[in-house]
Order: sequence, then structure tokens, then C-alpha cells
Amino acid sequence: MPEQIPQQQPNIEVPPGFTLHSENTTHILLPSDNGAFLNPVQEFNRDLSVACIRVWSEEWNRVKEARWRAAQEKKAKKPEKRLKDSKVAERSTEAKDKEFRMQKFVLLEALSATGLRAIRYAKEIPLVKYVIANDLSNAATEVMRKNVDINGFSEKPADPDVPGSKPTPAKVVVNEGDACALMYNHRADGSRVDVVDLDPYGTAAPFIDAAVQSVNDSGLLCVTCTDLSVLATTNYPEKSFANYGGVSLKAEYCHEAALRLVLHSLSTSAARYGRYIEPLLSLSIDFYVRLFVRVGSSPAEVKKVSSKISTYYVCSGCQSFYGQPLGRVIDKSHEGSGQPILQFKTHGGPPVSERCPECDSTLHLAGPMWSASIQNPEFIGKVLEHLEETPDKYGTVARMKGMLTVAKEELEDPFYFTPSKIAGTFHCECPPLGDVASGLLNSGFKVSRSHACPGSLKTTATRKEVHDLFRNWIKIHPVRTDKLSQGSPALVLLSKEAGAETDFTRHPDSVTASSRVKLVRYQQNPAPNWGPASKAVSGKRKRAAEDAGEP
Repeated sequence: MPEQIPQQQPNIEVPPGFTLHSENTTHILLPSDNGAFLNPVQEFNRDLSVACIRVWSEEWNRVKEARWRAAQEKKAKKPEKRLKDSKVAERSTEAKDKEFRMQKFVLLEALSATGLRAIRYAKEIPLVKYVIANDLSNAATEVMRKNVDINGFSEKPADPDVPGSKPTPAKVVVNEGDACALMYNHRADGSRVDVVDLDPYGTAAPFIDAAVQSVNDSGLLCVTCTDLSVLATTNYPEKSFANYGGVSLKAEYCHEAALRLVLHSLSTSAARYGRYIEPLLSLSIDFYVRLFVRVGSSPAEVKKVSSKISTYYVCSGCQSFYGQPLGRVIDKSHEGSGQPILQFKTHGGPPVSERCPECDSTLHLAGPMWSASIQNPEFIGKVLEHLEETPDKYGTVARMKGMLTVAKEELEDPFYFTPSKIAGTFHCECPPLGDVASGLLNSGFKVSRSHACPGSLKTTATRKEVHDLFRNWIKIHPVRTDKLSQGSPALVLLSKEAGAETDFTRHPDSVTASSRVKLVRYQQNPAPNWGPASKAVSGKRKRAAEDAGEP
């Protein structure tokens, strides 16, 4: 259950046909006819977004301040023939005495619905200059204007009793129109925004091209996709390819693959315009994925994109996977040469034969998808510091700390596995998670948890090396092979000898930081029917549906 932050009862008149909804610092009116979409369970998403954007804005200013100070020092040291030495010294002192002014940023929320998220951004993030809250629906923008007004963020006229007073601009600017058209209007240099938030009902795919062009360099792109029936299964491979440029996969690690498919789409869309992405935080949450990526412009970084994209051969029997990177980068730099000399080549392949080397089952192709790191531990660490400093600011802080702690520790290697799934493939007794982690660590491999699945592990070991661990486990806990059918993947796996012995002695690092403390790492049903709600419909569409006898 989300934690409840004490709320003061607002003095707001609720008109007929509306109900009052409160979340954190914000109170909004919700139409009872479903004219504007709001899912209360997404409070975690909104809390997380407020925290991440706030931390990004502080880091964004730190970088700007460092550049400003460097420029001031350079300016102070620059000799000028026309100035006497005393004037140069005076100017140098003035430069040191100047203070850097924190810069505020502009945020564009492309699909705002009720405006709750946009209003929370304006209220809870100190460095927000203003938020552009957009929606295509006339009913939604009408509701938004009411909500912006009751929260005090509408434009205020000049005070006639105060000479020289000026109107106070709106901190949340409501726009009614097509989201892509709005973002394309902000794609030129000088008109870009600093943060773009895409939180659609379904896929964000139609908005990605416009979004990656409308963000400033070093700006933040926040993306939600709720179409996990496309991203995290093989039910609709054609739809996955159409939306994200890659085919989804069916395996226990499908939710991590979903994140990597969306990152692939963001990366390739940005690369068309000489831009690149840097994933800061990528989470698979409940029934959706949420990603925070930094966007920049650099021809050199764009050239590296192909080396961060891979297709995968996934075994239909034991779920082993074999990556095929599309490109590779060769560093030809010499020591002391200064600038790096990089060569970009295609990658050799394929990495595996037509059948799985482990269990001889059929292989299926998945991807292409992002194969580099999906988390930035330094950034996540700063978000966690922010949560420690403001423990009462967010209603879902316990779960935020839990998921972020796991994400911070995650290895960048794809993908995770669960001992129970592999034990099921071997038809053996499932070893404890600590024994599996200790066995891998004692063999010299790295191990971490994955935020995307309870009881999961990520490791630098290959799937063959993980299978060898299970073969050694089976020596201690034998399996009856007489009940296995001929040609089953389990029989093929059991027929092979382990390449090396495994030491299952408990390793001191087998329990990670996220496991040592009691954290809410994974979702528990917060309320009945907590999944995706019905999509908002306009009054006209609703009346047409009722006339047709539809629910």
C-alpha cells in the first residue's frame, strides 16, 4: 500500500459532476464522466519522476556552474594590453566575487490528461521555470485549466494598485493540440525544451521521433510504455517491430528485454539527427516500463550506437541466449597521443549454430535491442541521497528506495535468471538463492539482483557456466532420469559434465546491500483492480457508444 502523506483539507469548491482527488502536495478535480484519464496507482510513477527530474536539474546546474566558473577564471586571466595591471587585478577580483545564478528549466508534458503530473512538477521541483501541459482532448484541457487555477498556477494580472506591476506568467501553460506537432515546433535550436515527459496510454512509439528532437542538449527525456503485451511476449512480434524496430522475446527475462527494446527505439530515433542517449534509470514496474535518458548531440557518440545494439538468439528449451552485436569499436589510440583514435567495424557472426549448444533445442531470433548498460549508478545514488534527505516528501518512498537500491546494484550485462526456472529445466531440487550467488562468486564471477523480477540474479557468467553450477548441485542432490522423456532438454543438459567444480560455501558478498536492509523492492497489489484502467473518452464518444449499446 502507498504510504499516506498527511494532507490538509483544501478549501476548494467541488462543482457538480466532479470529485476532488489529492496526491502529495496537489489537489485536482476529476470529472465523473471519465473525460480525463487518471490512474491513482501511478502515484509511484509520478513520485519517481518528481525525484529524478529534481536530481537531474540539480546536476544540470552543477555542470553549468562548473563551466561558468571555468569561463570566469579564463576571462580574469586573459591579458588585455589596454588595461593597467591594477585594472586587471580589479577585474580578476570582481570575477571571483560573482555568484552563479541557478538556472531554471522548461518542461513539456506531451500528454497531460488531468494535469496532475504537470502541477506536481511545478509545485515540487524548485528549478522549474514553467511546465507546458498538453492534451489533444478538449475535455481534458478544460479540466486541466480548472486544476491549474485551483492550484494557483494560472496567469495573474498586474495589480492596478501597485504602480509598475506586471502580470505574473502562468507556471503551468495549458496547450490543446497534437503532441507531435507541439514537440516539432520546439525542435529548432533556441526553442527546445529541457525536459520532455511522455506518459501515454499504451505505447510511446508515435511520439519518440518528435521527442528526441525537441530536447535540449544534456536535457532529460522521460518515457512510459504500458503495452507490455507487445514488449514482453512473443504474441505480437510484428507489432513489436513496427513500434520499436525490434522483435520481442518470450523468456523469463522478457521484462528486461522490454526496456532494451524501448532504449533501442530511442537511440536509433535520436541517431538520425546526430543525437545520442545516455540511460540514467530504466525500470520495469507493474504493468509498464519507465525510462529516464539524457539526450545529447555528438557525431562521435552516434558512431558508437551500432556497437550498443545486438540481436539475440534465444533457446526455446533452456532459455540460454547468445548475443550478436551489430558493430564494434576498435581503439587505435597510442599512449600519450591525446585524442582517441577509434575505428568502427561490423561484427563477425553468427555467435552460435542453428541449435542451442546447451540443450539442442530450437533457437529463436529477438531484437535488435539495446545491449549496453541500462542504469547509471551515480545518478541513481544521487536520487537515493535525495530520498534520504526528504523522507516525508513522497507517498511511495519505501518502494522508491527499494527499487532504486536494486537498480543501482544491477550489473550491466543482459539478462537475469531465476534459480527456480533453471531448476525446473533440469528437473532438480531448487538451490537457495544464496547458494547460487555464492557458487558464482566463489568461481570468480560477479553477481547482482535484478529489479525486474523477484528472486532473480544477474551475473557475468555465461549460461553454460550457470548450468555447470547446477550440474555440480545435482551431484549433491541427484535427479531421477528414468522419468525423463527421450530428447527432452533436461536429459541433454544432464548428459554433460560440469566444466569445473563449484564451491557452495557462503560468500560474504552473496547478500547485496538491497537484501541486507528491509526494502519494498517489488510490487504488491495496492488495491482491488489495480492494473491499467480504461482509457479516457470524450463526452461525444461516450454518448455515441451508449447510443450503440456499448458498455
